Amino acid sequence: MTEHNSSGYMEYADRVWSGEESLLAHFTGKFAAGGLVQVGERTGFFPAFANVAVFDTGDGLVLIDSGDFRTASQLHESVRSQSSAPVNTVVYTHGHVDHVFGVGPFDKEAADAGTGRPEVVAHEAVAARFDRYRETVGYNTWINRRQFGVPSLEWPTEYRYPDTTYRDRLTVRRGELTFELVHARGETDDHTYAWIPELRTLCTGDLFIWNSPNAGNPQKVQRYPVEWAQALRDMQDLGAEVLLPGHGVPILGSDRIQQALGDTAELLESLCTQTRDLMNAGARLDEVLHGVKVPPGLLEKPYLHPAYDEPEFVVRNLWRLWGGWYDQNPANLKPAPEAALAAELADAAGGAQALADRAGQLLGRGELRLAAHLAETAALAAPADREVARIRAEVFARRAVDETSTMARGVFNWASAESAAVAAGTDVATELTRSDEGRRRAAGAISVGVVDDDSCGCGAPTDDSAGQEVRP
Repeated sequence: MTEHNSSGYMEYADRVWSGEESLLAHFTGKFAAGGLVQVGERTGFFPAFANVAVFDTGDGLVLIDSGDFRTASQLHESVRSQSSAPVNTVVYTHGHVDHVFGVGPFDKEAADAGTGRPEVVAHEAVAARFDRYRETVGYNTWINRRQFGVPSLEWPTEYRYPDTTYRDRLTVRRGELTFELVHARGETDDHTYAWIPELRTLCTGDLFIWNSPNAGNPQKVQRYPVEWAQALRDMQDLGAEVLLPGHGVPILGSDRIQQALGDTAELLESLCTQTRDLMNAGARLDEVLHGVKVPPGLLEKPYLHPAYDEPEFVVRNLWRLWGGWYDQNPANLKPAPEAALAAELADAAGGAQALADRAGQLLGRGELRLAAHLAETAALAAPADREVARIRAEVFARRAVDETSTMARGVFNWASAESAAVAAGTDVATELTRSDEGRRRAAGAISVGVVDDDSCGCGAPTDDSAGQEVRP
């Protein structure tokens, strides 16, 4: 790895595009300490886990997104180190918590000075998202602990709501710049991308994140891959020369931007078409999951690695969007309690230990999906059995190692820790923090997947003879 500092950031971004470097330095905030990066006329860029674009309009500053609570003070200091102009407008590209928690220091600055606080502009659905977050704070706490491996995580309950909202399109004129705000459902139902025509600059928010699109997250609400693909095509038509993403490094040059947006749209369009065709043919969800194939070469692109979400989860989300929750297996329509079914299967197999032992054998053969089914069934049948728990912990620990996406790794690591705690008589937090990597995650070092050079394996097929067709 080369030395990382803000003065060399755009050169680093160019090497990321070519595949010479990974996104690790960006996502872990190595460049954020250097202040704003100048990426063009009137344009500063705060490169952190969640990026912020800062525009000098000649009559105050406009921020596109504001980052998360961990970087709020750092963002404020970075902006103020380069400009004393007031921040008069902040645009939320969507309401995810890593994009909306950096306004506080600017609000305080305005209150201390006795001036008006920044106007926050967002799509009209952002307020409803904040309301839902407050109503489901317990659920969001648990799923995000599991997803990111942070057992002490507490979901926030206080939000900076928008001052101005819009439905379809909104033109915001500030000083010498125009901000064309466009609503597009994609990762969220409240998403905005921003086009600044005077600068030929496009701020995509999380419609482009230097990862396979987060269109399938298994623990979160509905995503919208069809509209997402259309938004990517619409953004292609703008002819941008600068692309500033919600996560990851900027892209300069119209040819590169066209390629990145087009490849991302192609991936989503292919998943949508294949899933729809199989559903129309009467296939069950199981057949769809194992029948959809990613077009060759796409996941090997440096901006489409499945390091956060992955295509298989997108297929599931499309099924939920178009077909509801019923998977076409009649036994699952009104199922028996999981533990009762597990007890019956264990009895038929000769006991929970027999199932667990078989899971261990499958694990040794690399049949990880089958091993996981049997280990889970054994643990449901005998939840206090330490040997069964030990095998389940081993199975899901191995599954986590072999995955590339944050989504899968988080679920499998948590499952492994649950059973390791049963086997050792400890608790989940203790088991999650036994390794250096686990301690980093638990401390809140959240990143978008496995992005370091040594362990990514992004785009590589898994060694799983259970028949995975959509390769992570």
